[in-house]
Amino acid sequence: MILPIVAYGNPVLRKVAVDIDADYPDLKQLIANMWETMYASNGVGIAAPQVNKSIRLFVVDSKQIIDNLEEDEKNDYPGDEGVKEVFINARIVETNGDEWPYNEGCLSIPKVREDVYRAETVTLRYQDEHFKEHTKTFLGVTARVIMHEYDHIDGILFIDHLKPLKKRMIKSKLEDISKGKIRVDYKMSFPK
Repeated sequence: MILPIVAYGNPVLRKVAVDIDADYPDLKQLIANMWETMYASNGVGIAAPQVNKSIRLFVVDSKQIIDNLEEDEKNDYPGDEGVKEVFINARIVETNGDEWPYNEGCLSIPKVREDVYRAETVTLRYQDEHFKEHTKTFLGVTARVIMHEYDHIDGILFIDHLKPLKKRMIKSKLEDISKGKIRVDYKMSFPK
């Protein structure tokens, strides 16, 4: 089932999400719905707060980015093959490498894209959908997508990484989003 994506301005996007265990109600269905919602809205990742659940859960499919790169573009992300994975109760162990810019967007903040600087790699400790423990290091665009989604479960949005001038320049767009004055081709839930 495609779920409505929570729009900028909803308080759930600013909460630090809570850990869950294998007894979380209807978790398997929620994960399936998150995948369906993400693909229906042309996303590469989605976090539970974006579907109005303040829990430490997100899904990422960066394979679709890597698979759609031109051959010469693949040199920009050496060693990054992409992942399609579920991340539960994730914690960042460390980030490494130089920060580099990439034009990011967010399903909860439609029609706003800005360059965000993030580290080259991220090491994450997390559980998969079977609650098996993992500690892995991700790099390139995959690391970026993971850090973006991870921010969501900590109540942080990509716009929080922007310089004050950039934030002022997009202020009216953000106000329009929070008031529901925007059209998108996927289901959205706007703040009341």
